[in-house]
Amino acid sequence: MNIMKPLLDVTHLSISYGSLTAVNNLSFSLNAGSTLAIVGESGSGKSSVLRAILGLPERGRSWQGDISMDGQSLLTLPPGKRRALCGSAIAMIFQDAGASFCPVRRISAQISESIRAHANWTKQQIRQRAEELMAVLDLPQTVWDAYPFELSGGMGQRVGILAAMMLRPKLLLADEPTSALDVLSQICVLDALKALQRTEGTAILLVTHNIAVARHLADALLVMRRGECIEYGTCETVLQHPQQAYTRELLHAIPQLPLEGTAEGGLLQ
Repeated sequence: MNIMKPLLDVTHLSISYGSLTAVNNLSFSLNAGSTLAIVGESGSGKSSVLRAILGLPERGRSWQGDISMDGQSLLTLPPGKRRALCGSAIAMIFQDAGASFCPVRRISAQISESIRAHANWTKQQIRQRAEELMAVLDLPQTVWDAYPFELSGGMGQRVGILAAMMLRPKLLLADEPTSALDVLSQICVLDALKALQRTEGTAILLVTHNIAVARHLADALLVMRRGECIEYGTCETVLQHPQQAYTRELLHAIPQLPLEGTAEGGLLQ
């Protein structure tokens, strides 16, 4: 019998900043093409996990445990190989992706520059791939030659997704990808992520404090508190049958607005 090996495997991960322990003995796995949401209040260690996967430098950070992708340990990779992997097989969407673009350079120039740092693509290949993604993300072709300040918040976030997905990464890290958006823009971004996952087969590791976003997108859910895993399981099981008091408190913190046309969890139907 063939047993599917996880794409991402985090084993007994602990992260400290000086005397402060941000993540303590955290373990989870993520299969190809699936979505895991890490939820919890601010300061629970969620974003530290993403930064450790990417290998972003942190002053005073120390770690224990391991993070492996496709069976290869990420924490022991030489810096050059780590950068190459993170530029192609692993990509990230930040909280305000539109703000990560230089405001005085066109979107096309900035994305093309990042692609050429990792792949020997022609201008035509870059444009063709961008057009494929713009169709999935419901972005007009005019976005390609636009300046970042010409885009709305929702469009800027989708352009950030476009940039992250250009090289067909196996793993997409999403750090609060909808928190700066209104509800309708949130739906557009989440639907775009789901559509890309269907077409590209990308695994998504989502960090959020919004239970409704996790419910809409995730297959599995991991609840963190003070750097530790409190509860971990399928999204349906954790949300419908929470075992821990802290998880129940998070669920009860969701505003319940009895408005016609509003689905459970606050997302519009």
